[in-house]
Amino acid sequence: MSTPTVETLVSSSPIAPVTRRRQWWILAVLMLPVLLVSIDNTVLNFALPAISKALSPSGTQLLWMIDIYPLMLAGLLVSMGSLGDRIGRRKLLLVGSAGFGIVSAAAAFAPTIGWLIIARAALGFFGAMLMPSTLSLLRSVFTNRDRRRLAIAIWASGFAAGSALGPVVGGVLLQNFAWGSVFLLAVPLLLPLLILVPVLVPESRDANPGRIDVLSILLSLATMLPIVFGIKTVAEHGLGLITVAPIVLGLAAGTLFVRRQLRLADPMLDMGLFALGSFSGAVGVNLLSVIALVGGLFFVSQHLQLVLGLAPLDAGLVLVPGLVAMIAAGLVVVPIAKRVRPSILVPSALLVSVGGYAAVAVTGGRIDVVGLGLVFVALGIGIGAAETVSNELIIASAPADKAGAASAVSETAYELGAVLGTATLGAILTASFRSAVTLPDGLDAAQRIAAGETLGGAVAVAERLPAGTASELLDSARNAFDSGVGLSAWIGVGLVLAAATVAVLSLRNAR
Repeated sequence: MSTPTVETLVSSSPIAPVTRRRQWWILAVLMLPVLLVSIDNTVLNFALPAISKALSPSGTQLLWMIDIYPLMLAGLLVSMGSLGDRIGRRKLLLVGSAGFGIVSAAAAFAPTIGWLIIARAALGFFGAMLMPSTLSLLRSVFTNRDRRRLAIAIWASGFAAGSALGPVVGGVLLQNFAWGSVFLLAVPLLLPLLILVPVLVPESRDANPGRIDVLSILLSLATMLPIVFGIKTVAEHGLGLITVAPIVLGLAAGTLFVRRQLRLADPMLDMGLFALGSFSGAVGVNLLSVIALVGGLFFVSQHLQLVLGLAPLDAGLVLVPGLVAMIAAGLVVVPIAKRVRPSILVPSALLVSVGGYAAVAVTGGRIDVVGLGLVFVALGIGIGAAETVSNELIIASAPADKAGAASAVSETAYELGAVLGTATLGAILTASFRSAVTLPDGLDAAQRIAAGETLGGAVAVAERLPAGTASELLDSARNAFDSGVGLSAWIGVGLVLAAATVAVLSLRNAR
């Protein structure tokens, strides 16, 4: 039996070599927070009715409970990634995991909606420590690039697997336990991590860390928080001074952040990384791909439930084949990436996703359950393969001692893409619906406002109307929604083609 090869980690001090077998055990442990975060993204939506019944939140409070987590996460990822480079990525992962587990337990027994909103904010704070740490530790552990590609493909598949498990796990938990069970799910996932990480995972950090620059951290927060908040607000309320002002404020802070990083001897984020075509191009591919994917999920999930009449769990199951296809594509592309250049491989994969969006666009949004399942399979194949390659390029392009900051940029692109996907395609879909829906006679003022805003509002109003009027309203609302879906799908085609173009132009010298 052959002796396993050994590889040395990049660290600030000599450490024991890591055998190949131990590398895969480390990957298995680092998958736990990935699964947790991705399950959390989908499982909470299924608990909203139970939370509303138990804690009686206002509409604004419910929105803040949902939005405060991604706001904190997006605002802190770059800061936490850089902090991990300085104090140690393993240390930051352990602090984040312990904090996430404790706060999750507190959230599960929240007596008021205010308590739950604060808990969600704290979860975003500790969650920002988890994802950059896991990806940057993989960069340190898997120094062989071929094995690192496979490790990152498996790491990325954790997101898809968790998203697929979320609706199923949520349905089982909420059918048998109180709403707090969706938060307690974090405890059994994080306990093994807290035990095994100190045993298996060597510490890794920047060999020559600079001082922690508090002003850079504050400018990073002042950049991301207002921009993400502004985008969400525009999606809900349209363009206006109140909605655009936060975005302008964030861009101004971002300008100051960049100028400060260029002046500092030891910047929190090395702006020189963006001069590398392989790095900036891969980040651009990630951003545009996620916008397209999340924007597609926004209208697909509504079409399945509100147009085709599926229950939430059944709608989630329709999407499972696409998520499985995303996992498979991420794994299959690994051996191909050894032989085919990224500038060819990434655009080729994305063209499969273009086909999925085009199928929705040419039908004008009028597509059945099987068709939508196949569309999501096409989206999953293209984006799953492209993101595996682009994620690996992001951390391969960065020096090993800056892996945390580079990983954080990748994660920030994902979070920002998720927000932009809902905001841009959601806003287009909503505007198209409002202009196309025809409201029947006999509705009072409140009903006309609710039914004219969204398909969900129209369905809710129809439940309280006489059968004939309800049928007329639903037919008009569903047709208006589908016409908006067709337009949104064409925008999706454009977004994925833009991602493919970025890959062709920026990844020409990448390998």
